[in-house]
Amino acid sequence: MLQIRCKNNNVTKSFYEGTSLLEVYQEFAEDLQMPYPVVSAKVNNTSQGLKFRLFQNRDVEFLDAREGSGRRVYVRSLCFVLYKAASDIFPGSKLFIEHPLSRGYYCNFKKRTGEPVTDEDIEQICQRMQEIIDLDMPFRRTEATTEEAVRVFAERGFQDKVKLLETCGEIYSDYYTLGDTVDYYYGPLVPSAGYLQVWGLERYADGLLLRVPDSKNPTRLAEKVDMPRTFDVFAEKVRWDIIMRLSNAGDVNKAILRGFASELIQVSEALQEKKIVKIAEEIDRRYHASENPIRIVLITGPSSSGKTTFCKRLSVQLLACGLRPLSFSTDDYFVNRVDTPLLPDGRYDFDNIGAVDCKLFDDHLSRLMRGERVEIPEYNFTTGKREYNGKRIKLQPESVLIIEGIHALNPLLTEQIPDSAKFRIYVSALTSVSLDDHNWVPTRDNRLLRRIIRDYKKGAFTARETISQWPSVCEAEEQWIFPFQETADVMFNSALNIEFAVLRSNAEIILSTVPRNCPEYAEAHRLKKFIHYFLPVSDKEIPPTSIMREFVGGSSFKY
Repeated sequence: MLQIRCKNNNVTKSFYEGTSLLEVYQEFAEDLQMPYPVVSAKVNNTSQGLKFRLFQNRDVEFLDAREGSGRRVYVRSLCFVLYKAASDIFPGSKLFIEHPLSRGYYCNFKKRTGEPVTDEDIEQICQRMQEIIDLDMPFRRTEATTEEAVRVFAERGFQDKVKLLETCGEIYSDYYTLGDTVDYYYGPLVPSAGYLQVWGLERYADGLLLRVPDSKNPTRLAEKVDMPRTFDVFAEKVRWDIIMRLSNAGDVNKAILRGFASELIQVSEALQEKKIVKIAEEIDRRYHASENPIRIVLITGPSSSGKTTFCKRLSVQLLACGLRPLSFSTDDYFVNRVDTPLLPDGRYDFDNIGAVDCKLFDDHLSRLMRGERVEIPEYNFTTGKREYNGKRIKLQPESVLIIEGIHALNPLLTEQIPDSAKFRIYVSALTSVSLDDHNWVPTRDNRLLRRIIRDYKKGAFTARETISQWPSVCEAEEQWIFPFQETADVMFNSALNIEFAVLRSNAEIILSTVPRNCPEYAEAHRLKKFIHYFLPVSDKEIPPTSIMREFVGGSSFKY
């Protein structure tokens, strides 16, 4: 008999060898009284599907669709139902699940005839999805040699999956079937389609938006948020992927194997520099406009998006345009620590807009705009107090202020400054490649890997500590950054096509330092499995001015 400890209630019970997680849950369910339906579990801090069978003593934690791991299981399963429904209704069609958008997932759908998708088409797909769910059609996992899995997908013409599996280096691979439809997913699915009761599908631009449950209450749909500017940035990314023939991980790996890693790095860096030059020229044009000239550049973005290096590179290009960039930090306008807002658990909430003295900041900006000389405070992070040490600045002819911070686009920070005088920039790593047509790469995974590497190399935090802090970082972004991203005049994608190959060579060893007996191991294990799909590339050819250098080290900029 096995001894299985349920971490949800810290109760241990005995089970026969080979008992599934679903059977274990049914035994514990009455005592647990989970608030929402269980969709997956963690076994010894590793994500598993509910069909997973136990053959040794284990710790088990059951998850619903609120928790990150459970949410990924739910969404992956829903994507498979969408793919099967679309294939059943429109044989020979192609579905590309491209990226998260508007609290759902944007999908590019191509009918075999080449005709545009219609509302009637979407309704037919929705009806078939509901039929599959009502039938409670089971998801079946098959473990096979990678050669066999490659043969299965090659027979069906799925070259994206063939290239991925051929280059991943695994001896065995899993694939899934739903009825007579075969697909590949890099993580577990729910046991059957009947688990997927909350979803939606509707037109979005020239494609589809797959809507998913709310992250806090999975019994209802997440509220849709229109994101036209973000959509345009993603669309531009996809266009460049097609031009460079790098639409998925298999494409990147094949290019690396052919010896093109150096060229990919050079082209990716050139594309970013071209974008930065274009932004600088637009700022210069609007600075010298006869009406409503720009005087302030506001830059924001979520954690590990590369804002600091972007600011440095933008400043260089502004100098090349003949402007004189002058920057200072919103961090120096923190209120004294005793006045900082608190989180529910009593910790200081440094991400809250209330942690910044907006009134003083706005006043200083207004005075600078009037041509006055202003003494800028410096925040002492040791004493937790704002100090004045004689740092005075004044805008000179051709000067432009550059302000970077998480609240830079929040209007509370610059209420007295007319909108016509501001140029707003949003920076984020809007991931460049997918694993295959149905397995996208979450943008947050890109930034989390960057942050883990940077924190570890600087000696600031261990990988375990960074992973532990990440959920609260993401909550702060949802509240204080993302609501304002669509107000940006321009968005900058800081991700590189070959980035995950470079991150792998840095991250594998760091992620291996997370102990198996801690909750953070689940995320470390998932990230290690994910980056293993990319062949490693040394960072030695990454230029010293690259945004990547902010995270892997070796930058020529002083931070």
